[in-house]
Amino acid sequence: MTIQWYPGHMVRAKRQVEDRLKLIDVVIELLDARIPFSSRNPDIDDTLKGQKRIIVLNKIDLADPARTKEWKRYFSKIAPTVAVNSLTGQGINQILKLARDLMDEEFVALKAKGRNERNIRMMIVGIPNVGKSQLINQLSNKSSAKTGNRPGVTRGQQWVKLKKGFELLDTPGILWPKFEDQQVGFRLALAGAIKETIFDSELLAYKLVELLSEVAPEKLEERFKLDYLNPDNYELVADIGRKRGCLQSGGRIDRDRTSDIIIKEFRDGKFGNLTLELPPQELD
Repeated sequence: MTIQWYPGHMVRAKRQVEDRLKLIDVVIELLDARIPFSSRNPDIDDTLKGQKRIIVLNKIDLADPARTKEWKRYFSKIAPTVAVNSLTGQGINQILKLARDLMDEEFVALKAKGRNERNIRMMIVGIPNVGKSQLINQLSNKSSAKTGNRPGVTRGQQWVKLKKGFELLDTPGILWPKFEDQQVGFRLALAGAIKETIFDSELLAYKLVELLSEVAPEKLEERFKLDYLNPDNYELVADIGRKRGCLQSGGRIDRDRTSDIIIKEFRDGKFGNLTLELPPQELD
């Protein structure tokens, strides 16, 4: 299964982000804690070169806590890193504290010149459906940013007032033109970062049960009350369909409905806390 998605508005959004960086003090790079590697734009280090940055691992309520700690240690070698849950607000206050810490030196210089501190201008960047709008709502203590559990909800840039001393520029979710590793495209599709009309949900479900059979077989068995995991993914999806009553006339398995159930329950965290990627041992 080959997955690529780079609609025209993302091309424009990427240019807008690059144009606005000169106005920004601190960039918040938002990642999905379940897939920290796959949800990270490979061009981001070049794009943000020389920029003050905070890396934020979001959706920690869905990820393996031990793996999140490993990824946090890994990314801390690149930039200050914090793990958050943008739904509940867990860890959110650390972001503003880190932003303030990054600007301390500049503010000391302003004070030495007899000038007052100004608002810290931040920008949030990340892939679609990584939780940017939810994070903004937590930072601003209000529902000012439009949210939705699908990619592409935010289409334009908008300034959002945060707590005193902070303001933030929201940007649309941006992917990159080509996924060199199709496993990255597969994981992005699983996380909901890619529009569903771009991929075959049945094939994605086969890939998902194959992955879960490797990393969390006991959770797959428990969730669907399976006596054993059929090594044939096609038959395993059929077993799940039978358990969930996804049957058509003649007893045939409704594979579309079964596939949608498997994918949705993964996205909703019904399999428990799962992280699908391990951090490299060393930074290149």
